[in-house]
Amino acid sequence: MTPDLLPLLVITVAAFFAGGINALAGGGSFLTLPALVFAGVPAVSANATGTAALLPGYLASAWSYRDLIKAPVGLSLVAVLILGTLGGAGGALLLLATPEQAFRGIVPWLLLFATLLFAFGPALQRVLARRDRRTGGPGARIGILGVCAYGGYFNGGMGIVMLAMFRLLGVHDLRIANGLKNLLSAVLTLIAVLVYAAGGLISWGEILPMAIAATLGGLVGARVGRVLAPVILRNTIVLVGAVTTILFFIDW
Repeated sequence: MTPDLLPLLVITVAAFFAGGINALAGGGSFLTLPALVFAGVPAVSANATGTAALLPGYLASAWSYRDLIKAPVGLSLVAVLILGTLGGAGGALLLLATPEQAFRGIVPWLLLFATLLFAFGPALQRVLARRDRRTGGPGARIGILGVCAYGGYFNGGMGIVMLAMFRLLGVHDLRIANGLKNLLSAVLTLIAVLVYAAGGLISWGEILPMAIAATLGGLVGARVGRVLAPVILRNTIVLVGAVTTILFFIDW
């Protein structure tokens, strides 16, 4: 295999498995970010490019859950969409303003945070499920805005953060929470990608093969999810996240 083909193979394979992981539980950024950095894409651009490549999967997931999407009590769906748009744009603008060297220092910690969220996500959600906070007040709006800003800045672990937030807002039906998560993920990612593109962060040469691979991976992942035990999937994602985090701390 020639040196030019190796990076292409790495990012394509990473995107395929990332699409499958996102279709099942989220966490695709654990694969796309290091793969793009390996391929020679600068860290900030790699973060933006990986997010853009996974956008079709988010849009498809949101569409598939369209009949289950309901706003939390006290909020309208329009308000949720506006907050998602503002948060995603704010996070993306923050990424544009982050110097490359500063982002390289932040990435290992972001990966560690996302990995811990995946590891302790189920326990966190069980604790939150016992609480009954149903409010559409300023706290709810600030929470949605903050989570979407995090997603616009760094995609890793976003789904777990969103599900935990919706638990706090009284959405205890996991199907509805997933529908809201998919909708917000699609909206904020779309807005963030538009900001990335306008700011020149996206490495377009890697987008097409990654987007195709991620879409195919998402289709396969949806089928695998019907037979794969959730605990196996979650443990695999946590393992990948842990290894990736360690490597970034060592080599970064």
